[in-house]
Amino acid sequence: MDLIAVFGNIDIYLFDQLLKGRIAPGDRILDAGCGSGRNAHYLLREGFDVFGVDENPRAISAFGDLAAEVGHPLRAGHAVLAPIDALPFDAGYFDVVICSAVLHFARDDAHFEGMVGELFRVLRPGGLFFARFASSAGIESQVRWVTPGGSRRASLPDGSDRYLTDEAQLMRLTTQYGALLDPLKTTIVHGQRSMTTWVVRHRTSDI
Repeated sequence: MDLIAVFGNIDIYLFDQLLKGRIAPGDRILDAGCGSGRNAHYLLREGFDVFGVDENPRAISAFGDLAAEVGHPLRAGHAVLAPIDALPFDAGYFDVVICSAVLHFARDDAHFEGMVGELFRVLRPGGLFFARFASSAGIESQVRWVTPGGSRRASLPDGSDRYLTDEAQLMRLTTQYGALLDPLKTTIVHGQRSMTTWVVRHRTSDI
């Protein structure tokens, strides 16, 4: 089997969600900040009902091209040019929301939490939320804060500038929106950056 042909360059932690059976045929899925469709390759190939959203027109075009390439061209409205903090979908529209390597481009706390809130708004009660992004976990002493105590934006050892969340913020947001399905998992990439995976089951009521 040609695994790349089947799965593309899917995030290994998203692949883990597939193995656990948390993404199933019949689910309506949003890939928020879809890019060219790296994480949607398998889902598109298998005919899942996948929507892609991105602010980059070239990404939206590439996402559509990928869907056609794997034999399941997108239906109208399935590739949308829009910012993550202003999604053009009804509340509770999706069964699964994926947002990989996107949220760390937030400008500040308000922007980060605005994006998170909008992603949970379009996720149905009981739905699966999967996100992966840069954080400060494990590399706190190696980052240079752009605005100490302020925006959470920092320069990383790899030379990039990112918004860095932390465990306290993520656990507060988890309580606000649902419950952890997996423990927070963080990978430190050779001391250059820290990537955290956040998997939440959306709460089923406001109680």
